[in-house]
Amino acid sequence: MVEPTRLMFLSLGVLCGVVLGIIPGIGGLAGVAILMPFTFGMDPFTAFGFLLGLAATTATGDPIPAILFGVPGGAGSAATVLDGLPLAKKGEAGRALSAAYMSSMMGGVFGALLMAVLLPVMRPVILAVGAPELLAFSVFGISMVIILSGKAPIRGLVTAIVGIMLSLVGSDQQGASLRWTFDSLYLYEGVPLAPAVLGLYALPELCDLLISRTAISGKINKSVNSGMLQGAKDCFKHWFLILRCSWLGSAFGAFPGIGGSVIDWLAYGHAIKTEKGAKETFGKGDIRGVIASESANNAKEGGALVPTVAFGVPASASMALLLGAFQIHGLTPGPTMLTTHLDVTYSMVWSIALANILGAGLCYAFSGQFAKLATLRYTLILPTVLAIIYIGAFQENRQWGDIYTLLIFGVIGWTMKQLKWARPPLILGLVLGETIERYLFISIVRFESAWIWRPLVLILFSMALAGFFLPLYRSVRQHGAGMLQSFGRPVLRPSQLVHVFLLVLFVFALCDMGEWNESSKIVPTILCWGGLALIVFSLAVDLTWHPEKVEGLHMDLESDTAHLSKREVVTRAAIFFGWLVGLMIAMATIGLIPSIPIFVILFMRIEGRERWFLAIAQAVCLTAFVYFVFHRTLHIPWPPTFLGWAFPEMRWIPSV
Repeated sequence: MVEPTRLMFLSLGVLCGVVLGIIPGIGGLAGVAILMPFTFGMDPFTAFGFLLGLAATTATGDPIPAILFGVPGGAGSAATVLDGLPLAKKGEAGRALSAAYMSSMMGGVFGALLMAVLLPVMRPVILAVGAPELLAFSVFGISMVIILSGKAPIRGLVTAIVGIMLSLVGSDQQGASLRWTFDSLYLYEGVPLAPAVLGLYALPELCDLLISRTAISGKINKSVNSGMLQGAKDCFKHWFLILRCSWLGSAFGAFPGIGGSVIDWLAYGHAIKTEKGAKETFGKGDIRGVIASESANNAKEGGALVPTVAFGVPASASMALLLGAFQIHGLTPGPTMLTTHLDVTYSMVWSIALANILGAGLCYAFSGQFAKLATLRYTLILPTVLAIIYIGAFQENRQWGDIYTLLIFGVIGWTMKQLKWARPPLILGLVLGETIERYLFISIVRFESAWIWRPLVLILFSMALAGFFLPLYRSVRQHGAGMLQSFGRPVLRPSQLVHVFLLVLFVFALCDMGEWNESSKIVPTILCWGGLALIVFSLAVDLTWHPEKVEGLHMDLESDTAHLSKREVVTRAAIFFGWLVGLMIAMATIGLIPSIPIFVILFMRIEGRERWFLAIAQAVCLTAFVYFVFHRTLHIPWPPTFLGWAFPEMRWIPSV
């Protein structure tokens, strides 16, 4: 692994991984798929170093847009937004970025070293884990919604149920029914994750940026270098947190179905429960929140390598593509990778460790410039980021439905943020819901009722129950008799319209199950009745409970628009989503690439009265970037347009 040629290709993979991580919605999966054909002529050591260098460092680049703009580079960096963006708003972007890089590097190296030590003995452990244990892991993950709901646990449970229901949309593998697809072919495969995450987290932050009409941060409180140094010191100060979260990332990363979009929330929830004072400061710019999610997110790659190498069972989508590289180079995953080809296996482990070090170094080299982006005017940031988000959202299914999903979840996310309904439980339910149903049916079919008495299942279910009920018990015990005195006459609020909407949604979902197969109805029916009971209880509490102060932390970002009137906030939000709809209409008419310069120039001139020269220069640079990166290099198949349909001879124009 130390030969110059191999190091060169590893470094090239690292560079590609960091760049793809910065671009929201693209991720390492697309990069591995694109670069795999180039490994045909390489030896196995060089090929796997090249591909793993890319896959392992995508998560290192993910926190950059998450911290600077509140735009997760991937689903695995959504938790980083909660504390990273508030730090950037305080003028501490350099510190947050440095902590993210250092914790990512330390987590990635720890994950690789842990797997190097445990790889020979992990085979029997992995073999002992079946569908019941994977179900129990998923239920344990869902139990985190109470922690991630902060001071509104019932709302969090309702939101998680809605997320699980969304995960069940599409073709049901157990009963062969089409659930809540509304005869849309796009929904047959379910609700796509990337547009949903970008809509829930990215668009609401950018919308608030336009509403407040300011830069993300008015100034940088510390010099960039001192901020970077402080971020690194924070990581060494909280080394035990990194160690624990890295272990979580490595352990859960080894099990198929428990991806980065779950692991970072598990680590974040673990940090809230175990770190001193976390319940008062997390979500408001606590550096420990960034450290926890990023160390676990990078450590998962080492864990994901274990089942891929030892059994040929990929623990993630990028590892599934890596199996193709095994075939290209004549290697068979299984026992031979731990005996005959042990040198190749350990070269993969060291590739991941070295890639994390190189990736962190590369990010540190450019962090000074990254941190300054937070001080730019919103009229310079928004058009560029929005165009990239549209492209990132489109990568999920490469259909117009991806853009519709982005906008719908954008409106939902902004509304939830304004009304203080925590968004993390919705994401957790969306990610884990389908996994829970699948493993539940497999467990029942294979083991009937005996699966629930398996030791690891009992342990994880007990931990999940404790995670659900202990916070509620502590809250009731803390308030005591004073809780009953806080109840009074019903008071109507506009925010209660959300409860009414969800009541209608659950009733409609129940009524729409009429023609489904019985096996397809079981889980959705339980969810709908449970959701109805919880939403009625939540509405009753919201109407009649009026405490002087609600203890606890709102586990989500809070809006910075309190200084504006509600009418002004709604008007500017409508303008923001109007720009998005306008960009979508232009895309449908003349294509994305021709739409970008028009959108950028109009936005900068109308919103910020920017100079013509600056608007045209930014439009030309962004259009050229999109053309060369996405059209010429990645060869993205753009959605069909009206111009291309009406005038086929115009299809020579890119994206038409």
